[in-house]
Amino acid sequence: MQVDTRMVVALAAVAEESVDEVVACAVSEGRKTADGVYDGSELDLTRFPRRVYTNGVTALEPLPRVSRWNDLAAYGVNIWIKRDDQLGLVMGGNKTRKLEFAMADALKAGADCVVTAGAVQSNHARLTLAACNVEQLDCYIVLEERVPGSFHSDASGNYYLYRLLGAKNIVVVGTGEAAATMQTLKHELVAQGRSPYIIPGGASDEIGAKGYVRAAQELREQMNALSDTIQFDAVVCASGSAGTHAGMVLGMRGSGVPVIGVSTRFDEAKQQNAVLTLSNKLAHACGAQPVSPSEVQVVDKYVGPGYSLPTRESTQAIEVLARTQGILLDPVYTGKAFAGLLGLIREGHFRPGTNVVFLHTGGSPALFEYQPLTE
Repeated sequence: MQVDTRMVVALAAVAEESVDEVVACAVSEGRKTADGVYDGSELDLTRFPRRVYTNGVTALEPLPRVSRWNDLAAYGVNIWIKRDDQLGLVMGGNKTRKLEFAMADALKAGADCVVTAGAVQSNHARLTLAACNVEQLDCYIVLEERVPGSFHSDASGNYYLYRLLGAKNIVVVGTGEAAATMQTLKHELVAQGRSPYIIPGGASDEIGAKGYVRAAQELREQMNALSDTIQFDAVVCASGSAGTHAGMVLGMRGSGVPVIGVSTRFDEAKQQNAVLTLSNKLAHACGAQPVSPSEVQVVDKYVGPGYSLPTRESTQAIEVLARTQGILLDPVYTGKAFAGLLGLIREGHFRPGTNVVFLHTGGSPALFEYQPLTE
């Protein structure tokens, strides 16, 4: 069953009901593929409450100039882009899709405020704040300083937007301290008579990751519409907190199009385990069969010296896409993921004539804080 989000918004407005009350869904196992697993396009997500923060679908576009840029021309790979940087809420990005499910669950639980966490230039924190403003909920943010000395109270980029959007409180902690700090904040708020709801970093749990099962289904419809002339061969995305990657794996299942995640923080084994673990929690929540390790592909050669630290390859990737196609990437996630895609092309991973989709998950506000590192 296909849901026209524009009609959903219109119906909600007429009925003066919340969008998640208008959207209703059921889980169906759907049809089996040749290898006996259920096709991700058949998963019906409509039983889960969902807010709508984007009208319509994001574009699937070819990138002809970057595909033929300098030495890339010799490999004959056609790069396409799925523009999730143009999703709704403040300056878009992949967290918008996840928050449609996470915020709906928070409202269903009767929350009057949200506690969440991310790195010091967290796109997730920006978009959660924006969603909280739409829903009229207070938002409390825990920022994890994963690189010593990376937090600055006068920072630009996303941190400036946290202040502009009116975060109720911002707490800065060290690496690995965010989860415990969120729980402490939750207990303090409960003691004050509030009803807090915790959204994990990146909204990367089995609730938020449903947003990328839905995104994969949307992408598959776009691919199918072009199938008379174009055969798509792979999807490449950033793999960080695992929610986007996990949702794409489940949603693309049965399409014959593999999803390759370019790790932005951890080595291959650790990142694959994180994605596989979340994929299976998501599969269980959606009524699908478990995901096997062979379905989760991770490339870890483009992390560089560490999380959020730009590399020569990511800086070049940011510049190339900006100067050939007028599209902005970010230094933390999409810059490294696009560098990974270009690296895979140069390594001969894709045959000549292959059509590869880059999933652009947003993040451009961070460019303004990282400007000295990308000049």
